[in-house]
Amino acid sequence: MEQEINCVFSDMDNTLFDFYHAKLEACSAVVNNIGAGDPEEMLSYFLRGIYGFENLENIEDYLREKYVFSDDLFSDCCQIYEETKIDNILLYDGVAETIESLKKMECAFVVVTDANTENATKRLRKAGIYDLVDGIFAHDMSGKKKPDLGVFEYALNKTSRQANESIFIGDSLRRDIAPAKKIGMLTAYAAYGDRNTHEREFRFNPDYRLNNISEMVDIVQSKKSRRPI
Repeated sequence: MEQEINCVFSDMDNTLFDFYHAKLEACSAVVNNIGAGDPEEMLSYFLRGIYGFENLENIEDYLREKYVFSDDLFSDCCQIYEETKIDNILLYDGVAETIESLKKMECAFVVVTDANTENATKRLRKAGIYDLVDGIFAHDMSGKKKPDLGVFEYALNKTSRQANESIFIGDSLRRDIAPAKKIGMLTAYAAYGDRNTHEREFRFNPDYRLNNISEMVDIVQSKKSRRPI
């Protein structure tokens, strides 16, 4: 018998808000500050996979590449980058309303992210949904990053949920959808937020493809309507 969904687990960046845009705006602010370079070029440093998508050492490398590095300038640029990034975090349309609707249906909404707890909290507060979510599971809590199955197992264990009564939303087929499906969760691909151009060759079929997160309400409702009498 098919199990109803009672918990939605969701990625954060580019699933709940356009983090790519926020980072690009932050890079623009840094480029303007140093008077050299290009925002897209600077953002590519974060996408290299050398230090990680969050690591500020990417800024140091960029300043050195432009021959403008100094400790003071690096410190200033890091502050500008972080402040501008947070300032430009805005929810996608329908996110808050969707979470509220799911909670009225007695369906929990839990964030699972590769960001650390401090950064996740800052972003969710700026987005205005920190008090709406039922839990946050960050990289520094599980000690793992997606697509490691341990990320998903940790979240399930800590919430006492079963995989077959849960669904995972994410913008990456490789890091979100494939591993969540592997451990038995239903999956909803946030196609509206996928900026993972470096993953275009990866193919995987999700259970659902979302053009807007609001579609989750009907998905969860359809599962609950099948509850046996």
